Amino acid sequence: MALLLEHEFKPLPADKQIETLPFLEAVAHLPPFFDCLGTPIVYSPVKADLTGNIKKIRAVYDSNPAKFKTLQNILEVEKELHGSAWPKTGATLALMWLKRGLKFILVLLQSISDGERDEEHPNLIRVNALKAYEIALKKYHGWMLQKLFTGSIYALPYKSDLLKALEKGKEVKEEESIEKIHQFLTRVTPILDAIYEMYTKMNAELSYKA
Repeated sequence: MALLLEHEFKPLPADKQIETLPFLEAVAHLPPFFDCLGTPIVYSPVKADLTGNIKKIRAVYDSNPAKFKTLQNILEVEKELHGSAWPKTGATLALMWLKRGLKFILVLLQSISDGERDEEHPNLIRVNALKAYEIALKKYHGWMLQKLFTGSIYALPYKSDLLKALEKGKEVKEEESIEKIHQFLTRVTPILDAIYEMYTKMNAELSYKA
């Protein structure tokens, strides 16, 4: 799948230490995913947020590549550096929101890959998008944002159009597209799970609403 597989993520190492630079280089190509969902008033800010957080993490990494070689290093160094302001600061906060945006993408794609659908409208992706929003973002959004997102599902593209957009306009059989989604998920899901696990272990997860 053109958009998802052009820039592959490195496999998660046994020690779950994710190298910062390869991670950022791979994830930097994912914000255009939100263009495939249409509804610019809703998803353009999410795309911009994802892009902005990637840039913030990259700026911290570039300031000292040796010190910030892994994502774990970033959290550890910033925890010591920022004291009581941590984790609501720096690249730690940027990565916290970045992982939520990635979670939305992965849950949505996993739901499509698993064949979850509205049996009366099998070519719609409302069921998949709502599931992704509920799991990844809803509890971090205030009432107005929640209303905006849940209302946006009626403007989402058909599944066939989403898959075509992910193939950058190329006509590909649905089974082939779903297999490519599966390949992408197999590589990225363990990485995202490791990031969530790291935040839990370091008590870096925050639950305030945007």
